[in-house]
Amino acid sequence: MRIGFYAGSFDPLTKGHEDIILRSLKLVDQMVIGIGVSASKKPLFSVAERQEIIHDAIAAHGAELAERINIVEFSGLLVDAARAHRATLIIRGLRSVTDYDYEAEMTAMNAAMAPDVETVFLMASPATRFISSTLVRQIASMKGSFSDFVSASVADRLRQKFQD
Repeated sequence: MRIGFYAGSFDPLTKGHEDIILRSLKLVDQMVIGIGVSASKKPLFSVAERQEIIHDAIAAHGAELAERINIVEFSGLLVDAARAHRATLIIRGLRSVTDYDYEAEMTAMNAAMAPDVETVFLMASPATRFISSTLVRQIASMKGSFSDFVSASVADRLRQKFQD
């Protein structure tokens, strides 16, 4: 069984993240979605909320897809988390050349530490290439229109977080 590992903060999950997850499920039998946590960052959504958001978003595309994902929390090295979950493939989404430059360095380091774990890059779809969680949070906090960038359920949760 081919297991993939897709990591991010997912704070919040965007349509770009969903796109990468759905496309990755064409490449692997099981997908572990790793929510990275850092003591130095204060996320908008708790890990439990993000797990629920991700599960609900993928389940909206079909129960059979939701059954193929496992959403976990991790801290530390990505390769260690991937190995801990028996993943042999790390999935990374790329939005731009700038993303590629950073990710290429990380891939080289990961390959040196874990040669048994391969990294695959998926280019963001043109419709989602410009979306970032940071920008979505900023727009939501300023009461701007962000619903085109996230699923309806995520949009509702964002509105609740930023109610006056």
